[in-house]
Amino acid sequence: MTQNVWARTAPTIAEVANAAGVSRATVSRVMNGRVTVDPDLAQRVREVAERLQYRPSNVARSLSLGRTNTVAVVVPDLANPMFQQVLRGVAGAAGEAGYRVLVADTSESEVDEQQVALDARTRCDALVLVSPRMPEATLRTLLQQVGPVVVVNREQDGITSTLTIDYAAGVEDIVEHLVGLGHRHLLYLAGPPSSASHLTRLGALRAAAARLDGVRLSERAAGPSVESGYAAAEDVLASRATAVVAYNDLVAFGLLARLNELGVAVPAEISVTGFDDIEFARFAVPSMTTAAVPQRELGRLAWQHLAALVAGDHPDPSPAAIRPVLAVRASTGPVPPGARLEADHVRLRSDSTTSVLTTTWAEGDAATLTGVVRVGPDDDVRIPLAHYDTGTSLASVHSPRPFLHPVRSACGVALTQTSPVDHRHHYGVSMAVASVNGTSHWGGRTFLRDEGPTLLPNHGRQDSLGVRFGDDGTTLVDRLVWRDEHGRPQLREERRIAASPLDDASGWAMRWTSVLDARHGAVRIESPATNGRPGAGYGGIFWRLPSADATTVLGEGLVGEDAVHGSSSPWLALVQRREQATTTLLLVQPTDVRPWFVRVREYVGAGPALAWDAPLGIAAGDALSVGVAAVVVDRALTEDECAELAGQAWA
Repeated sequence: MTQNVWARTAPTIAEVANAAGVSRATVSRVMNGRVTVDPDLAQRVREVAERLQYRPSNVARSLSLGRTNTVAVVVPDLANPMFQQVLRGVAGAAGEAGYRVLVADTSESEVDEQQVALDARTRCDALVLVSPRMPEATLRTLLQQVGPVVVVNREQDGITSTLTIDYAAGVEDIVEHLVGLGHRHLLYLAGPPSSASHLTRLGALRAAAARLDGVRLSERAAGPSVESGYAAAEDVLASRATAVVAYNDLVAFGLLARLNELGVAVPAEISVTGFDDIEFARFAVPSMTTAAVPQRELGRLAWQHLAALVAGDHPDPSPAAIRPVLAVRASTGPVPPGARLEADHVRLRSDSTTSVLTTTWAEGDAATLTGVVRVGPDDDVRIPLAHYDTGTSLASVHSPRPFLHPVRSACGVALTQTSPVDHRHHYGVSMAVASVNGTSHWGGRTFLRDEGPTLLPNHGRQDSLGVRFGDDGTTLVDRLVWRDEHGRPQLREERRIAASPLDDASGWAMRWTSVLDARHGAVRIESPATNGRPGAGYGGIFWRLPSADATTVLGEGLVGEDAVHGSSSPWLALVQRREQATTTLLLVQPTDVRPWFVRVREYVGAGPALAWDAPLGIAAGDALSVGVAAVVVDRALTEDECAELAGQAWA
């Protein structure tokens, strides 16, 4: 006869009672934690229960105690990491108190939400409603039926314990951040129409746009998911907005993914912000600027209020709202080239008569070089010519460092690019060095002999100690500490960036000088070329330009990338032609000329190389001075004109 291995049943309370020589009532009191049983007798019952592997029936226990020690958490969408973290907060705190959590997902359906909540409450002792989507009247009726209950993320009514988030304040912080970067046309990718948090964010955005002079808000229906943001990308680009405020981080994720596929650089061409700061926001490409909500702590607070209600207490039903904290990362940057000019109703073309009258660095949220440009007999306008960013929001893998971006011609044509798709670690004009004692201050992958480009955890950072300005306002001074990947100081740098109009007012010039001080010990500067990659001697003051319809590179008696690359020409000129604009960027070295590193075909970038084909050493206690001057004009310069201006650049 075949034995049925599943026939064995679990031990019963009667078997435990018989084995321990007590009544079933005594076993029940012991297993329910009652203190009315003699300690020695209780210990004997527990030992017998353990030996027999007896487990009390939860159903019977619930009937006996009149409670289930279970609470329900109802969320609109369990796939949303925001709600996952709130749930974890509730479950973790409830678990510490001996409670289990039942989870119900309404799939963003306001129609089913009421019944789901009612069903969940019948199986549990209490209820947490997270971001309910149902109409206000329906919600208030439901709350009278399902207590004890705590609501998360809905308007407070002064009766039901309700935890709120100050979404309006979070939105205001985002808008202030974007406007501070020069953005004037914002686009909101809207959340679900039934979401109270969406309505609050939208109201705050509309109020900010109405309050701030020159700020315009566009709106586009989206939804709560990654797919919503992905599907909206083409409409976002068609809107011509310079910055997007997404309903949440998931929507922003989807938008970033599609923009990347379309070859749109973020934030160089458009800035993107999310909301919530879900776990993966800082791992987006680029890392996401967002308003951080303490999600797990929100769940723990919900449990604290619920536990008090279950215990018969009366916690404050209207605690203070939780204010999000703005997390500024790499997905936001200065307004794209030309957008500020358009917002200020400035219409300049490269064939117009322009004269740069003055240039002045201004201190504010960031250092901005402003020029006064004459565009007609009696028409002077102020143009932002350059923006100096301290680089604190750069990802560590990009070797954080201060940089200039955008840099513009007098007609508003952009001559810099940041974090482009081909090289995410390129940032406008910066001091970028591939290797300082083995630490990368360039960003991205490191070239290894016999292995090739390899991503290593060797990225250092250049920390600004504070920017100040010369008395006449034409010179920016920044003192920096270069640190290795472990935070140890390697170099001190004093950086001076001076600007002035050209003598004939046809453009403007900028002189960048850096003194690298090896006070912390000897320094060895290297490049991929010194490690076996021919022609890759990059590293130093490096200028990354945007692409154009055509780019020509000139040197003294030289034409073309192959001729100028590696040359010791005292100057280098990049002439770029676009549909409506032609510009020349003339780079000039001081008397100590180093080989030029230049790219035109793969991308457009150039700079004098510190370690072209051999390492460069700075002895302990010594200092090295490096520099480059830039001349910017809104037309194509000839070789003779370049040579003449080069002679004036360092005068």
